[in-house]
Amino acid sequence: MIAASTAFIRRSGESIIALPGWRRYLLALLLGVTAAGALPPVYMVPLLVPAFVGLVWLIDGSRDWRRAALAGWWFGLGHFVFGTYWISVALLTDAERFGWMIPFAVLGLSGLQALFPAAAAALTKASRASGLGRIFAFGASWTLVEWLRGMMFTGFPWNLIGTVWSFSDEMIQIASLTGVLGLGLITVTIAAIPAALTDPADEGNPGVRPRRWPVLLGALAALAAVWLFGNLRLASVADAHVAGVTLRIVQPNVPQDQKWRSEVREANFRRQLQLSVGPGHEKVTHVIWPETAAPFFLEREPERRFAIAAVAPRGGLVITGAPRTTANPEQPIRVWNSLQAIDRAGVIIDTYDKHHLVPFGEYLPFRWLLAPLGLDKLAPGDVDFSAGPGPRTLTLPGLPRVSPLICYEVIFSGAVVADGARPGWLLNVTNDAWFGRSSGPYQHFASARMRAVEEGLPLVRAANTGISAVLDAYGRTNAMLDLGEEGVIDAPLPSPTPELTIYARFGVGIPAILVFLTGVLGGLTSHRP
Repeated sequence: MIAASTAFIRRSGESIIALPGWRRYLLALLLGVTAAGALPPVYMVPLLVPAFVGLVWLIDGSRDWRRAALAGWWFGLGHFVFGTYWISVALLTDAERFGWMIPFAVLGLSGLQALFPAAAAALTKASRASGLGRIFAFGASWTLVEWLRGMMFTGFPWNLIGTVWSFSDEMIQIASLTGVLGLGLITVTIAAIPAALTDPADEGNPGVRPRRWPVLLGALAALAAVWLFGNLRLASVADAHVAGVTLRIVQPNVPQDQKWRSEVREANFRRQLQLSVGPGHEKVTHVIWPETAAPFFLEREPERRFAIAAVAPRGGLVITGAPRTTANPEQPIRVWNSLQAIDRAGVIIDTYDKHHLVPFGEYLPFRWLLAPLGLDKLAPGDVDFSAGPGPRTLTLPGLPRVSPLICYEVIFSGAVVADGARPGWLLNVTNDAWFGRSSGPYQHFASARMRAVEEGLPLVRAANTGISAVLDAYGRTNAMLDLGEEGVIDAPLPSPTPELTIYARFGVGIPAILVFLTGVLGGLTSHRP
């Protein structure tokens, strides 16, 4: 059985390594599409094995790092087109203005993101590692470029490979040590291990190949160890909540094409007020609305503030997303995407301004160049949003200190908590109505789960159309409203982990060390059976 399996894998590898011309790049494209099947919400994680094994073999068959990079680019193109197709749904919210941009946006962003898998393939080839060593070199290279993807071009760490495990409470617990990047390193390396059964350096010496089967068993054991760690970590957890805090999360489910229309804006606002004071309101201490749930400049419209104040619990607050503009009408107009806390007197007691803005969504980069070409930002209004000063920890009455995150700020691993006083929870308000009923909201939610595990902090999520949820400090879902539902969640606020997680203490330094050690291991295991 082992001999037959070895022979099949070897023949498959030799065939892929020898593929000529355009067939190599077509296969790379299809392998990238295959890998996208492991992403949320599909979670077909076993597909990563043929995808990454095939990519390693294509790298093996490349004459130099440039051709390896080209294979990696085609892999990345397929992977990102199918992983982020939901961008087209956002453009269709105003199809008359933006529909023509769909092929350019989807293919353009995917082509840009594909430069990172291209770099991983080039680095793997340039390392000149062979045998098992090239698998470790590939895992280290992939993880390094995933980290760079979260930093360069304003950063877009969407669908990091580690998030493929976000369906499993047990498998994601290792992120408390390694972060999502470290979990991705483990995943990519294990998925690519079968490629070690075929190696061009073994030509003329086939007798060594069967001895590589223990390596595959070791990979399975490593995967089992990750699960066992998560199982043991969760087995020792005692559920705990912050005394005296009960949150009401409002999910109004307003479609994006109706959110800013003047004829329905008032009705949408009133509906959120009604949901806030629905049955059970007397038990609630704080109400949370999603991103831009109040579609008004609240500091300039006291009647709106007082309407919100009227639904605030006694001694509590309404925390809502809302646009904010310059206080003095005589000053140049600036607009921020903000979160504001309003008490029962109608006073805005604190404000957080989003600092990590979405290019082309909230502002148009190089406006002087692109605006004359007919391009504009997706968000309504003639003025680009301004960026806030950075992460903040808010101290609000009746609540533990909180780190607010607006929309996709939650996807940035290691960058969700400000320096200084440690918060007791994370609050993510978002408007995923832009992406309809696509995979986008599920992928966004998967990233949010990883932040809770990494930081050891509960995460509360208020999303306009879903997914709204209360996650404990281990990333487990305590309460949830699914995509496309209207309603409220009433839930206590979970407590943080008793101690800082390793990742919260050392941040991206941990995956950096793991990448370095994996690269060293690649060098040590090269040219060995």
